[in-house]
Formats: sequence, structure tokens, C-alpha cells
Amino acid sequence: MKPVTIAMRGIRERLVSSVITIGAVALACSLLMLVWAFKKEAEQSFAGASGGFDGVLGPRGSKLQIVLNALYHLDESPGLMRWADFEQVAKFPAIEAAYPIAVGDNYRGYRLVGTTPEYLSNHAFAEGRQFELESGGAVFESDSMNAVVGSFAARRLSLEKGDTFNPYHGLIYNESAKHQETYTVSGVLKPTGTPVDKVVWIPISGIQNMSGHNPNAATDVSAVLIKLKKGANMAGFQLDMLYNKQGDRLTLAWPANRTILQFFDKISWFDKILQAVAALVAVIAGGSILAILYNAMNERKRDIAVLRALGAKKSTVFAISLLEAVGMTLAGVVGGFAIYLILGFGIGEVVQRETGVALSPFTGNAAMIWAPVGMLGIGILSGLLPAIKAYRTEVSKNLL
Repeated sequence: MKPVTIAMRGIRERLVSSVITIGAVALACSLLMLVWAFKKEAEQSFAGASGGFDGVLGPRGSKLQIVLNALYHLDESPGLMRWADFEQVAKFPAIEAAYPIAVGDNYRGYRLVGTTPEYLSNHAFAEGRQFELESGGAVFESDSMNAVVGSFAARRLSLEKGDTFNPYHGLIYNESAKHQETYTVSGVLKPTGTPVDKVVWIPISGIQNMSGHNPNAATDVSAVLIKLKKGANMAGFQLDMLYNKQGDRLTLAWPANRTILQFFDKISWFDKILQAVAALVAVIAGGSILAILYNAMNERKRDIAVLRALGAKKSTVFAISLLEAVGMTLAGVVGGFAIYLILGFGIGEVVQRETGVALSPFTGNAAMIWAPVGMLGIGILSGLLPAIKAYRTEVSKNLL
């Protein structure tokens, strides 16, 4: 009988303990990949989902809050800024484009953002990629009562071209805060994989003049999205000096993606905790393999002696024990990928629903190679001691 066959039979004979060990290996492997691979993917996706903008100008306040509010549509605006502030920064020679936005309303929990039609018509949200509308759609005009809906929001809200809806006041959905204005969907954006997908876009005047809003703020904006001309990095420093160092009324978040990366750096302590937990589970899984096989060798001394008496070499019984460890580890690694697949897509769905950022759990990442290889190495190391014990089993003493 081949060593592989005997090893598989040994695993089946200890089915309960083997399944528990395989489960521990699977959990460890999936955790290692999730902590490292998914974390890296999240950082890259969030930093790359800045919508093609270099900076955000907003009211005086936290840069992170301004970026989260204006680009990721996650936080509240720290205040309002004047329309004249938008006009002033838009005239800056090194600025290629500047788009004002206004927030303050929602439709069934999905944020309404007011902007100019040029943003959706002319802006490239990524290199060589501009917003596109599903067939038959059109961007709203400045003073219209039309809306363009992001792909994710349209799917969740079941909105199509020609549908109508009434906005609700505030960023949190409250059925009693319904506005009287009725908007018609003029188009649905094709998926972009950015926070734009989870927003309902309307003319900026619609937010500014919505019923129930303060008429004194009818020309105010929440932030200005800024794209610099190519090679105009010095302009960023100049704007930073103008608004952040010399001014005391507005805040410039520049570069916008650096603000998000700094946020990830601030919560890196949490990543380290998850990494420690994942490593601990991997060690426990290895210890479980060691304990199961070592105890099995004590129980199977006579079986090993019989094999030896029938002509099996020492290397053969060594291989059988090691193959049992490798078999359980490989099964655990396969299970780890299955868990990673389920959790990866589940987490990705939650992240996209909450932030609009699309995560791909299977983009190339070194963690998806070294984590399974590392677990296999732990399995082999855990199987060495029981294999050595099997190798040293004395035939004469254990045949009785």
C-alpha cells in the first residue's frame, strides 16, 4: 500500500480531530490573507478613489473630514463656504478645473450632492476615463429638476431613467423630513468603482434652494473639488500656504489621497492587533497538528512495527507521518481560500455599500502566496517530530 493511501486512511480514522485541525489551518490561512492582502487592497482602492482630484477646498476644519465629506460622501460638512470662494480658487492659473458641491439632503439614505453639470460632462475621474451614462441618459442642466444617479445607488433604489422621487432633508433618512420638490431621473451613470456610484447627483442650485433650507445660504457651497494642471505641483504648495498657513477661514486638503493614507496610518495599531491574532491562530493550528500526530504515533507503535516487519523502510513510515501533516495542512489551505472568498466578497459588498469604493479581493498580492506557503511550512514543521518518532520506533519492542 502506498504511503499516501496509508496517510489518508490515518486522517480518516481520526476524522473529528482532523476536521478541527483542518478548520484551524483554514481559519489561520484566511485571516493571514485578509489582514495583509485585503488591507493593502483597501489602502490602494481608497487612495485611488479620489475621483481624479488633487485637492479639496472646504470650510475651516479637519482635512480628513473635508475629504471624507466631499470625495467619499461619508462625513458631514464642517460648515459652508461662500460662492465667491469657489470663484476665487477657480481663477487660480494653475488650476485645470474646479467644481463646487453642496450637500445636505438624501433619498432613502443615499446622499444627494449638488454640483454643476460640467463635473459629470467634462471631468475625468481616472486617467483616460470620463463619466458615462447608461443608454439614453443625459446629464442634467443647471436649473433643471433632473437628477443623475450613480450605478450602485440606482440599483439599490431601483431607479431608472424617467423615474421621479422626492428628496428628504438631512443626511440621515427620516420619512417625516420629505421635501416637496420632485426630481426626474435623466440618466444613470455606468459603474466607476468610486464613491460617485452611491450618490444621487442634482444641480447645485437644487440643494441651495431646497424648501426648508436657510435662504441666507442660498449661494453657499460645502466644498470645492480641485484638479491642478499637469506639472503644477508647486501650485499645491502655494494654495496650501494661501489657505492653510496664511488664511484662517478655509482649509485645503492637498494632496487629497495623502489625507486618506494618513488616516490608514493612524489606525495601523488595529492592523497590528489583527496580524498578531492571525499569527497566533497559525501557531495554534501548527500545535494542533503536532499534538494529534504525536499522540497518534504513541497509539500506533504496534502498527508501525508491523509495517516495518513486513518490509517497510524507516523512510516510509517517516513519510507516512509527514504526509498526514501535509495532507491536513493542504486541506486547510484550500479551506482558507474558500473562507477568504466568502469573507472577501462579503466585506467588499459592505465597503461598497457604505463608501462606494469597489474592492477586489483577488488582485495580485504577495500575501496570497506567502500565507498559504507559510501555513504549509508550519504544517511540515509540526509533522517533523511525530515523523521522527515513527522513524525511531523499534520493531522488536512493539510487536508484542
